[in-house]
Amino acid sequence: MKRNILIHPDPRLKKVCAPVTDLSDELRNLADDMLETMYDAPGIGLAAPQVGVLDRLIVMDCVKEEGEAPRPLVMFNPEVIASSDETNVYEEGCLSIPEQFAEVTRPKVVDVTWLDRDGNLQKETFDGLWATCVQHEIDHLNGKLFIDYLKPLKRQMITRKMQKLKREMART
Repeated sequence: MKRNILIHPDPRLKKVCAPVTDLSDELRNLADDMLETMYDAPGIGLAAPQVGVLDRLIVMDCVKEEGEAPRPLVMFNPEVIASSDETNVYEEGCLSIPEQFAEVTRPKVVDVTWLDRDGNLQKETFDGLWATCVQHEIDHLNGKLFIDYLKPLKRQMITRKMQKLKREMART
């Protein structure tokens, strides 16, 4: 089932999420809903707070090549345990901040641990776009948005655009 994506500014997007302590069927269903919502948007990552749930859950799939098999990842309690000194700059966007993009510098390679949908501990090294995406989504779980990396003036400009967009959406 597709879920509504919260649009910035929304106070739920600035909250730190609680760790998942029990992998219930409800949470697994939420993960499935989030994947469906993400693919439909379309996006490459989505965090639970973006659909109004304050649990440490993200989904992502950075496969973009035509004809390449999708690789949906469901991550409960994801955590970056190591990151490279080398950085990458990507023009990031966010489903909660539609049609706004800005360059963000992040570590190029990160090691991440998480629980999969069966409760098994996973660990993987992510590089490039995958590394950027996982860091962006984990930021959501900590109440941080990609615009928080920008200079105040640019951040305020984007926030004002989102406030205007929300007013327009409320009128329709």
